[in-house]
Amino acid sequence: MARIDRPVSRRQSFWLLLAAIATCAPLTAHMPLWLSLGAGAALLWRGLLSWQGWRLPARWLLILLVVIGSLGVFLEYRSLFGRTPGIALLLIFLSLKLLELRAPRDAVVSVLLCYFLILGQFLFTQTIPTALLTGIAVIITTAALLAANDDRPTVLQQLRRTGLLLLQALPFMLLLFVLFPRIDGPLWGLPEDRRSALSGLSETMSPGSIAQLSQSDEIVFRVRFSGSTPAQSQLYWRGPVLPIMDGRTWRMAPFRHFYTTPPYPLTGKAIDYELTLEPHGKRWLFALELPATLPPESALTGDYQLLTRQIVRNRLRYTQRAIPEAVSGQEEAPDVLRESLRLPEDGNPRTRAVAQTWRQRHGNDEAAILNTAKDFFARQLLVYTLNPPLAERDPVDEFLFDSKRGFCEHFAAAFTVAMRAAGIPARVVTGYQGGEINPVDGYLVVRQYDAHAWSEVWLAGHGWIRVDPTAISAPRRIDSSITSAISADEAATLLANQRFTWLRTLRYQLDAVTNGWNQWVLGYNPQRQRDLLNQLGLNADWRNMTALLAVLCGIALLLLTVWILRQRQRPDPALVAWRRFTKRLARRGVTWQAWEGPVEFAARAAQHLPEHAKSINDTTQLYVRLRYAAHPQAADLALLKAKIAHFNP
Repeated sequence: MARIDRPVSRRQSFWLLLAAIATCAPLTAHMPLWLSLGAGAALLWRGLLSWQGWRLPARWLLILLVVIGSLGVFLEYRSLFGRTPGIALLLIFLSLKLLELRAPRDAVVSVLLCYFLILGQFLFTQTIPTALLTGIAVIITTAALLAANDDRPTVLQQLRRTGLLLLQALPFMLLLFVLFPRIDGPLWGLPEDRRSALSGLSETMSPGSIAQLSQSDEIVFRVRFSGSTPAQSQLYWRGPVLPIMDGRTWRMAPFRHFYTTPPYPLTGKAIDYELTLEPHGKRWLFALELPATLPPESALTGDYQLLTRQIVRNRLRYTQRAIPEAVSGQEEAPDVLRESLRLPEDGNPRTRAVAQTWRQRHGNDEAAILNTAKDFFARQLLVYTLNPPLAERDPVDEFLFDSKRGFCEHFAAAFTVAMRAAGIPARVVTGYQGGEINPVDGYLVVRQYDAHAWSEVWLAGHGWIRVDPTAISAPRRIDSSITSAISADEAATLLANQRFTWLRTLRYQLDAVTNGWNQWVLGYNPQRQRDLLNQLGLNADWRNMTALLAVLCGIALLLLTVWILRQRQRPDPALVAWRRFTKRLARRGVTWQAWEGPVEFAARAAQHLPEHAKSINDTTQLYVRLRYAAHPQAADLALLKAKIAHFNP
C-alpha cells in the first residue's frame, strides 16, 4: 500500500494506541469473546498502520464496521442502552476511531473515549486491582493527551510531565472525596443488565446443597464487635428459615407477618456489632440470634428472619444488637405450629416409628421427648463429613440407620423430621455458624464454608428453642471450625486448611487491606462522612460542607498557582550573575544585545576596555562552562559570583 503523510506523528499514534490497550484490556473480561477479538484486531491494525506508514482505511469501511459492531451488540444484549451495551459500544467506537486519526481533533476524541472507558471499569468491579489498573490507564492516557499536543519529549520526559500534572490534581481529588456531600447508595451505582447467579444460601435446602458451599472460601460478611468477641458456640448467624418439607427438600414459607420491632422480650446480655454484608442477590440479611434492633429499611418476618426492602446487590453495612438469651414465640400462632408439624404422608418409616415410641413413652412431656431425641442422636455415632453418600427414597432413614454419614443439612433435616414425627413443632433454620478472627484488623470473617443448618423446636411455655444436632455428634464443628470436625483425609478448601500457615497469614493481610478499601473507599457513605467530619470538629451539614469544599479548593488552587509562578520565575543562577555582570559593563558604554552570544560580547567588551580584558574573558569562560557544559561544576558558580562581585570597571 502507498505511504502518505499522516496528520499525527508515529510517536503520537503509538501513545494513543498504548492508551487504548491499557483502557480496553481490563474490560475484555466483561465483554463477549467476538467483541474482544474484534477490538483487538482493530488495535493491531492501527499498530501496523503506524509502523508501516500505510494509508488509513476509507470512511465507508469504518462506517460499515461501526454498523456491524452496533448490530452485534444489539443482538448480544437485545438493547443498545444500559451499562454493558453502552460500554461495549464505546469499546467499538474507540478501537475504530484510532483508524481515522486524520487531525489533532481525532486524537483528543480518542483520549476522551479512553477516559470514559476507564470510568466504566468501576461499573463492573471496584476492587483494589481494578483501581490499580485504572490508575495505570489514567497515567498512560494523560501522557497520550500531552503527546497529542507535543510529541517531542522522550517517553520518560512525557511520563514525568504526566506525573507532575496528576500530582497537582491530587489535592482536589482528596478534597472532593472527603467533603463532597454523599448520598445513600454505592459509590458506583448502576443496575446491572444481566445479573449472574451469586453463590450462597438459597430459599431451599436438600441433601448436599449446603455441603457444596463448604468448597468455597468466598467471604459472606465481616463483623466488628463493640466489645469482646463472643464464644464460637454463640455465633449463630440466622438466615432463611425453612418450615415446609416435601420429603427431600425444605422450603421457605410465604411471609405472613412483618415486624418493625422485635416481637419478643429483650432481656439478657446484649452484644453490639457492625456487620458488612457482601452482595448475594437476595433480600435476607444475617443477624446474630436473636436481633434486638433492626437495620434501616428492614423488618422481621413471623419466623424471625431479617429481610430488607431491596435485594442486596451492593455491599451493605449495618449496626446490630443481639440478645442470645432472648425467648421468642411463646405466644405462637396456631397455623404456624400446624405448619411446623406437617410431614409427607409416607416416607422415612423407621424414623417415624422411633419418634412415636418417644411419644408413647413420655406422653405429653415434650421436654423429655426432646432430651430422648438428643440421646438418640448421640448414640447413633453419626459422622460429620463433607462427602455424604447420595440418598435415595428415604433420606432421613438412610442417614440415621444406614450410612450414618452426613453434613449439617442431614443432621438438621433428620432431627426436625424426628421431632415432627413425635408431635413436636420443629423447623429448619439455615445461616452461618462461627467465623474466623483476622488478627490483622480484628474483624470476624464469615465465609461460605461456614454455612450451617440447625433445628428449632417449639415447647409450650418456652417458645422456640435452638437445637443443633450437629453439635451433638460433632461438637468441634461448633466450638472450633469446620476443619477440626472433618477427617484428615477429606479435601477441605485450600485456604481453610489449617496446615497451610503461610497461606493463611497471606490471606489475613490481603483480607485486611481489602476490608480497609471496602470500609473507607467504597463504603464511604453519608454516615461514614458524618463520623469523620465530627471527629475533625466539623459540621456535617451539606451547606457547610459545600462552602468548606469551595474555600479549601480555592486555597489549594491559589497555592498551586503560586508554586507554578515561582517555578516559572526561578531563573538560572548563572544567568542572573551574567546579567549583573553585563549591567556593570553597560555603565561603561558596553551594552549586551539579546541576539549577541557571550563570547562575541566579551570580545567587544575587551576591545572597549582593554585594561579589564583578562577579567572579562575569565568571567565569560566561567559563564560559558556553567551554561553550556554537559556537567557544570558547582564550584564554578561560586567562582563566577566571586569574580563578578569584585569586578568594578
